[in-house]
Amino acid sequence: MTGFLKGSATAMITPFNETGVDLEAFGKMMEYQIAGGTDALVVLGTTGEPSVMTDEDKQTLMRYAVEKAAGRIKIIFGTGSNCTAHAVKASVLAEKLGADGVLAVTPYYNKCTQQGLYEYYEAIAGAIKIPVICYNVPARTGVNILPETMARIAQIPNIAGIKEASGNMAQVLETARLIRGKCDLYSGEDALNLPILCAGGTAVISVISNLAPKQVKAMTTAVAAGNLDEAIALHDKLLPLTKACFTEVNPIPVKEGMNLLGFRAGAPVAPLTRLEPAHREQLASALKELGLI
Repeated sequence: MTGFLKGSATAMITPFNETGVDLEAFGKMMEYQIAGGTDALVVLGTTGEPSVMTDEDKQTLMRYAVEKAAGRIKIIFGTGSNCTAHAVKASVLAEKLGADGVLAVTPYYNKCTQQGLYEYYEAIAGAIKIPVICYNVPARTGVNILPETMARIAQIPNIAGIKEASGNMAQVLETARLIRGKCDLYSGEDALNLPILCAGGTAVISVISNLAPKQVKAMTTAVAAGNLDEAIALHDKLLPLTKACFTEVNPIPVKEGMNLLGFRAGAPVAPLTRLEPAHREQLASALKELGLI
């Protein structure tokens, strides 16, 4: 399927307090995104630290996100797992709770075959009616969705697209060629947002848009309108922030960035640590350049 997601989607951080998820703080972040023109929120993706959350906390956040959004913005839940049965169960729950779609990362650690990947997405998509986005991030999972495999997966009726974060533009371009007209391509790597959009990507699923939703949305709008000079200028302005947000593993920098913006983002959950002082200075400088602090 095509057309599910266009523009900018934010891979939301999850703020925590002593008792679990800080829902009040998360709600304020949602309102910041809606005011910034973001088209969709990805909740419980990599940036949201789902690997350190209980199933109960995940469900609480899912319910809250749908209720708070109240139809004003698309809500997409991360439901992928290294266990197919668990991914299916989570996807069914997401649909039941009112998600607009799900984002399913490839199975991690197990290092399944390409056929295993096809069967994994077939099982998830077959269990629900809402759109499914595949998420390719081999640096984290050890598994890479090859273009030929994605072309097969794209034939599944409710596969909406692929979030590409392989970092390999040659592969991204080949995937784009093979899935064109069958499902959509989304950028999953902020540094490559512009070239992926120019190669036919319809949306970005962004980390830095936690901090700069208006600017990321403006860049996607400029590309869609064919205003490439404007898009390039916007992308250039965002690059220092992108670099600052990946000086350490995501979401360490972006959570600190949200603290700098005045949100109650808190700290990442162990084994992740707080941002190093030198990187914090770099991040603060990038935010100042954009007029965000």
